[in-house]
Amino acid sequence: MATDVARHLTTEELEAALDRIRSAPPEEGVVKLIVRRPTEGEREVLLEGALDLSEGLVGDRWSAHRSSRTPDGSPNRDTQLTLMSARVVDLVSAGDRERWPLAGDQLYVDFDISVENLPAGTRLALGSAVIEVTPEPHTGCVKFASRFGKDAHRFVNTKPHRHLRLRGLNAKVVEPGTVSAGDTIRKL
Repeated sequence: MATDVARHLTTEELEAALDRIRSAPPEEGVVKLIVRRPTEGEREVLLEGALDLSEGLVGDRWSAHRSSRTPDGSPNRDTQLTLMSARVVDLVSAGDRERWPLAGDQLYVDFDISVENLPAGTRLALGSAVIEVTPEPHTGCVKFASRFGKDAHRFVNTKPHRHLRLRGLNAKVVEPGTVSAGDTIRKL
């Protein structure tokens, strides 16, 4: 896997790519990468992953994560899966696909994930599974800033672009199944 040392794009370089991000397919896209996070800081790129109602991406550490947002501290189903635009992660990684997993998401898709296109409650078919977009916002953290730069961190979180979900979106599994890199992702 790539190291955390790489070229960080400037705000101007990031902003110049907005039209390309906005032109992602709105009805049907492609799953470009699947990444499992078995432990903190560890990433496994998968050709195929199993999506489970209670575990999310099978083998991912999400199901072991304690949440302060649930009464009993159990994992928050509204944050079971994270999807990020492949166009955005390619941009912030300066085109270095080896660095994509460092963003920390599980599914990287060439698809319009904006709030307008995929409001909370939207169901998506990918592989043999179905997931549902949840209202829980997904924002960049300090780790994201250290890996992709402060300009990238500001870019994915800035109010004028928040509706594009540049940092990604949260979802939960509603019909278990498998998903493979190269599978279609489409709105139901």
